[in-house]
Amino acid sequence: MRKVAWRIVPVCAALYLLAYLDRVNVGFAALTMNADLQLSATAYGTAAGIFFVGYVLFEVPSNILLARVGARIWLARIIITWGLMSAAMALAQGALSLSVLRFFLGVAEAGLLPGVLFYMAQWFPAARRTAILSSFFIALPTAFIIGAPISTAFLSLDWLGLHGWQWMFIIEGLFTAVVGVGVFLVMIDRPEQAKWLTEAERAWLTKTLADEYAARGGEKVAGVRHGLMNPQVWLLGATYAGVIATSGCFGFWLPLIIKSTGNHTNFEIGLLTAAPYAVSIFAILLWSRHSAKTQELTWHICLPIILAAIGFAWSASTADPQLMMLIVFANVVLVYLVPPLFWAMATKTMNGPAAAAGIALINCIASTGSYFGPQLMGYLKDRTNGFAAGLLMLCGFLLVSAALTFFVGRRVEARA
Repeated sequence: MRKVAWRIVPVCAALYLLAYLDRVNVGFAALTMNADLQLSATAYGTAAGIFFVGYVLFEVPSNILLARVGARIWLARIIITWGLMSAAMALAQGALSLSVLRFFLGVAEAGLLPGVLFYMAQWFPAARRTAILSSFFIALPTAFIIGAPISTAFLSLDWLGLHGWQWMFIIEGLFTAVVGVGVFLVMIDRPEQAKWLTEAERAWLTKTLADEYAARGGEKVAGVRHGLMNPQVWLLGATYAGVIATSGCFGFWLPLIIKSTGNHTNFEIGLLTAAPYAVSIFAILLWSRHSAKTQELTWHICLPIILAAIGFAWSASTADPQLMMLIVFANVVLVYLVPPLFWAMATKTMNGPAAAAGIALINCIASTGSYFGPQLMGYLKDRTNGFAAGLLMLCGFLLVSAALTFFVGRRVEARA
């Protein structure tokens, strides 16, 4: 399993890192792009959030196709098309064109996260999945650590009549498309094809995964229909929506929240944005390791959500901008503890194509939070001329997620 982890996890994490960077780099572009395109906070929030309309509409079909044609071909297709679409963001001329481009970026990227999660479930037994997913999900904070200073540095470029934010989209997007070609050349679909495992290792892994498949119900629960009609899948999607809404607001609004707290340069904003994500890497690994050691998921998910909700209520009530920024930073760390544990829970009870469809549907439902969250944040900022109302909104989202997690988590763990 150590061999498998070193071969599979770094590639999958790199793909998710690039996906998240190309998804949220509009937050760094906004530092100068909003003025160039004359965007209000509401218009920017709408454009940021509309990505998830295209993403949600094509998420489930994308993952069903992945299960049929194989991860290597389909993930490479996703990566190449989203990279080219991200580069095309440089063509935005105003609120409408920015929104259209963001919509098609969502269409291009649809299916990546659930596709990668389904792919990893074909390689790792459930007992090892919490630890493996924690290593995978550190790609999220790493995307900000790497992307924040790089993206904000690009903002100072002014070549060939293009603004810095346009060069940021072009360079980062084309790099991603090249990586997609590499994925097509090096990725393999199943353990049976892994020539870097010995024959005994391939046989053990194949049998272990087949035994789990049978224990979860085998072909009886492996159909796409089961994945789409399972009430538990819908509840898991609703549970995760508040967390996704919050992390989406971090991605699109954190640089602007930091900008509102003082007179910072764009590069300083990039470094400050990266700070809580650096802490998140260590926190994710430690918290997930503790969950794996105790074999408990529900409270390990609920507790960070509840603490983050309290933090948002506190940050909205303080008049000290520096204290507000520190609390929001702590909330970033708390919220990013949740994804690896949530997906370890969500992938426990599904098989085959049902897992592909179910994982995609969960992410599809949850992603509606990322559509409405950034828009509501922008609307509330325009109405109140500040971020306090938006932070209270995130507090409410998280309290609902915590309650649903407790209800759904106990049922999932009882059946697993």
